[in-house]
Amino acid sequence: MQIIQVDDKRSIDAFHQLPYTIYKNDPNWVPPLRMMVENIFDPQKNNALKNGSARRWLVQKDGRVVGRIAAFVTDTYSYSFDQPTGGIGFFECTDDQQVANLLFDTAVAWLKEQGMEAVDGPINIGENFFNWGVLVDGFVQQSFGMQYNLPYYASLFQNYGFQTYYEQYSYHLDITSPDLPARFWKIAEWMSKKPGYSFRQFRFAQKDAFIRDFLDIYEQAWVKHDNYKRIDPEDIHKMLEESKMMLEEDFIWFVYHENKPVAFFMMVPDLNQLFKRIHSGKLNLLNLLKMLWLRRRKVITRCRVLVMGVIPKFQKTGIESAIFYQLRQVMLKKMWYNEMELSWVGDFNPKMISIFKAVGGKHEKTHLTLRYLFDPKKEFKRAPIITD
Repeated sequence: MQIIQVDDKRSIDAFHQLPYTIYKNDPNWVPPLRMMVENIFDPQKNNALKNGSARRWLVQKDGRVVGRIAAFVTDTYSYSFDQPTGGIGFFECTDDQQVANLLFDTAVAWLKEQGMEAVDGPINIGENFFNWGVLVDGFVQQSFGMQYNLPYYASLFQNYGFQTYYEQYSYHLDITSPDLPARFWKIAEWMSKKPGYSFRQFRFAQKDAFIRDFLDIYEQAWVKHDNYKRIDPEDIHKMLEESKMMLEEDFIWFVYHENKPVAFFMMVPDLNQLFKRIHSGKLNLLNLLKMLWLRRRKVITRCRVLVMGVIPKFQKTGIESAIFYQLRQVMLKKMWYNEMELSWVGDFNPKMISIFKAVGGKHEKTHLTLRYLFDPKKEFKRAPIITD
């Protein structure tokens, strides 16, 4: 076996081609857009790498590429735990523990050189909305941004010594179902009409004001989360501009109490239902036109809830139900949508799990975020439960 660093066009091409070999006969796999993956490794386009670094490798065996991995260190992630913790991701491998071990050994050796004492994986270089966790239950077509892999992947990690840092749950909601919990929606309607509260849909024309409100909510709602980090407003501006084509303004909601921002909710159409029809993963002019045509044909029938936040003072008021009520009114006017995925929520967040269940969500998928401590004598700790 030979380890090859990804550092030229040929190796980059091989990096992107490997999944096509591994998932050749798997109807559930959706090829990501190559451009989106490459942007993650570009410091000019991914602010997480402004003060960080990343490396990629391939494993070649008998003349064939049989594995790939990326390792990375970022200021925003690596230094917010009990020990410096790097990340690995974009892992793909044949069902061969020796190949996986060589990939892990190479990544761990490089991370040690960077001063790391542990590694989490498989994770993304940046926000945890995308490419996060190894799938262990629910091997169906994943929604946009959610990780898909073959069933043996988790064993490759665990046999090396990775342990579960936390579990990630995805819930599905059939918007058209007559069996949604009536009591929840009755309370939600009452809450949405309560004096003092107002609900506003995001508008690109006023994006600067909405970004300020988002940051205000985020910094209050997430400060007690493990690995909390401040967000650069420029990151939000960049994300919105890059995502403009895929976002729907009325899928993003803000809640105000006495005109002060207290909660927000963001959902996106499941673009995987488009990407599935672009087999090359390349966004050339023809494929772009095809995507626009397909979207007009309303082939996207599923949406994914990316993130939801409520400041602590309002977390026990029922405001979450009112957000879902507002959103449901929108969805009832867009009848081509019939499914909502609430993904993902960590097992460390029982409050949000309760909300997803109360709204009628059914647990459909489980991913794991895994951690490997370089010192085997060091005590392993699961992610702390959010209690406030």
